[in-house]
Amino acid sequence: MTLLPLLFSVVLVRSVQSTVPLRSFKVSENVTYDCIDIYKQPGLDHPLLKNHTIQMKPSLSRHELKNQTSNNKTYKTKIKCPYGTIPVLRNTKEFNTKAQLLAAKYFNPLSADSPGTHIAGVKQHGGPYHGVEAKFNAYNLNIKEDQASYSQMYLGSGHYGEVNFISTGMMINPGIFGDGHLWTYGFWLGKSGKGCYNMACPGFVQVSNVVPIVKPLYLEGGDSASLQWAIHQDEQTRNWWVIQMSPYTYIGYWPKELFHLMDNGATMVGVGGVVQASHSGLSPPMGNGKFPAKGPLRSAMFSNVDVLYSKYEKGKINAFPIEEMLDSRCYGLRIGKRVRFWTSPLGFFFNYGGPGGISCGV
Repeated sequence: MTLLPLLFSVVLVRSVQSTVPLRSFKVSENVTYDCIDIYKQPGLDHPLLKNHTIQMKPSLSRHELKNQTSNNKTYKTKIKCPYGTIPVLRNTKEFNTKAQLLAAKYFNPLSADSPGTHIAGVKQHGGPYHGVEAKFNAYNLNIKEDQASYSQMYLGSGHYGEVNFISTGMMINPGIFGDGHLWTYGFWLGKSGKGCYNMACPGFVQVSNVVPIVKPLYLEGGDSASLQWAIHQDEQTRNWWVIQMSPYTYIGYWPKELFHLMDNGATMVGVGGVVQASHSGLSPPMGNGKFPAKGPLRSAMFSNVDVLYSKYEKGKINAFPIEEMLDSRCYGLRIGKRVRFWTSPLGFFFNYGGPGGISCGV
């Protein structure tokens, strides 16, 4: 079964209206976070989580992912909620309505032939997979209101038409957020086909008081934002964690109770870029808007792409055969051949992206 993330569904996130925030942070004119009691956060309202006990950090393990360092300015934060609270993005009724309308148009969970959807990346089938980690970058792009552009990592399982799926990364989606900025995001799809982006519905449990699952990344000019994130299934609890590797932060997790096909891992893992064309057929740019060429810095890149395999051993995604995904004449994919660049190891890496255009096909 070919699995694609629900790329263009609702990205709606909300504050808990019945909970008075202990503190609020206004990040920009239109972006405010409320600091909500961690035990009263919206994720815990899911009926499957009535008896759930919050896990404050992953279980200790010999397979624990190691810390990394970074001086990327996009990691500077303006949010630091008091101990015992977590940041929840505040938004308006108009925002929610717009997100729901766009969801009805873009919602297409499984079809590899989704009109206007173009992909450039790699994936692997088999498993069980217990995690994926990658370092990747994204750029300021001119994305129209009815377009979207994503950089993502994901895991999933399918069985007789049923799907479990989780994904995280960066996206530009002006039609939902009302701006052309990059935003981090997380997505899940679980039992009975239920799920959503970020904290649009109950399910995701936020634990970091500094790094929210959904966050704008403000860039200037041709700057890029770089993330090194991981999705990691806890060996003991089986919860699916989102971990920021640089600086090292446990952001939160999707509890195991939400899923019925991934208790012992996923059967598919992948990373790459995805775009959604406008209704006119005009496809947006992907990556940094350039085709991959010689030299790893000339286009957007995923590097150090690692997978946690069946016994939680960490290995490169190409340790077993991988499938390259590229379905458009307007985008490119170039698998890296070097193992080091300057003094930094790249591990398994690839470049991806392209300019888009009116002749990209469907």
